[in-house]
Amino acid sequence: MMNKMQFWMKMRDSFWFLPTVYSLLALVVVTITNTIDTFLVPVITDNVPATFFLSKSTASSMYGSLITSMLTMTTISFSTIMVVLTTYTTQFSPRTLQDFMKSRITQHVLGVFSFGFVFTLINLFLLGSSSKKEFLGPFFTVLVAIISLGFFILFIHHSSRFLQVNSLIGKIRGDASALIANTFREKEYKEAVEWDEQEIAKWEDKEPYVIKAKQSGYLQGIEIKSLLTYARNHDVLFAAVFRTGDYIQKGAPLFYYWEKNETEEETDVEAATDYVLVGNERTDVQDIEFSIQKLVEIAVRAISPGINDPHTAVNCINRIGSLMAELASVHRPVRYYADQDDELRFMMEPKKFRDYLYKGFYQIRLYGKQDLTVMDAMLEGLYKIAIVHHGYIKEETWEFAKYIIESTDTDEMHEIDYDRFYETCKKMADECGKELPLERVTGGRAAI
Repeated sequence: MMNKMQFWMKMRDSFWFLPTVYSLLALVVVTITNTIDTFLVPVITDNVPATFFLSKSTASSMYGSLITSMLTMTTISFSTIMVVLTTYTTQFSPRTLQDFMKSRITQHVLGVFSFGFVFTLINLFLLGSSSKKEFLGPFFTVLVAIISLGFFILFIHHSSRFLQVNSLIGKIRGDASALIANTFREKEYKEAVEWDEQEIAKWEDKEPYVIKAKQSGYLQGIEIKSLLTYARNHDVLFAAVFRTGDYIQKGAPLFYYWEKNETEEETDVEAATDYVLVGNERTDVQDIEFSIQKLVEIAVRAISPGINDPHTAVNCINRIGSLMAELASVHRPVRYYADQDDELRFMMEPKKFRDYLYKGFYQIRLYGKQDLTVMDAMLEGLYKIAIVHHGYIKEETWEFAKYIIESTDTDEMHEIDYDRFYETCKKMADECGKELPLERVTGGRAAI
């Protein structure tokens, strides 16, 4: 059974949904215009200049030309789409294909072309059985052709911007920022970082029942509100074995659950799996880590020997650092979820801030540790997180900064390079009030 979230995601990422809607709309518009023509033309023939009426042969010729034009623009558009997708796969990251495919501009352009083609083709078909002069049909067809031309120009501009890596990075950053805000906004249900320890211990001491996964794949999202309602209706407490973005194996435990009012027979709550979306790939609907991973992959490819573009990597690192700062300002390690009666109904292990830090920077550190520009940019990004946050956020940021500093091979650095790196590290250590694991040297190089 496909849940609402899964249905929405399939519609969002498909190239056929909006063109289908536009094609059906074209059928409606053709029906309306031909019906009006049938009753209107005999009434207004003597009151409207002959210029606005087309003969059957003229209308047929115009329709044929416009159909050819529509097919040509559609073909060019699909060719452009393939170029964009190929570029994304080879130069950026296969995961970024989703961003172009779910673009509303791309889907609406294909929809407008589908509308124009279907509208013109049906008008041409109906023209064969018509003996009257054409009035509204040709007029709307010309109007649709002009609108389609405008959308074609818009699509070319849109595609060219999408091929610019800075535009792509900016879009991913914007989408990730919106996802962070949405994830930690106020919900209709109750979220809590802590709960009554005695109540938790009471349940965990009991033997739980198990709900197993019905399919393998990545956990793309979970409808928590619906799951809480389901748990309330069946008076059970669920505990998730997963976190968003994890790979789930078919037959492995998906939920543990306890019955709040124990009976002799086990409560059948297998339908709880309907509120969990499992798919073949990760998505950015609820997965903040995956949104950050796209930027990480672009950065890693940029510093690879085949591309060798550290400035693009630095751009990605700056955006990742900015996202981490945003995340730190709203992040709460929510573990417990309650229904409207404040009854605990669902538990799920949260992702800690240091988990996001690690996933955001560790691969870049691994593949870019020989590039001072990349390492320096990561420390700058961590410094900007530290200057706007305090408490455990600053402490975890410093621990990760020390991890990067200690991973950097300073033995082979020139004195000028070392001095620059030292200044960045010193700035970070001073902000966090920590002792720097490096020494300033003059006339030589030093190791950690």
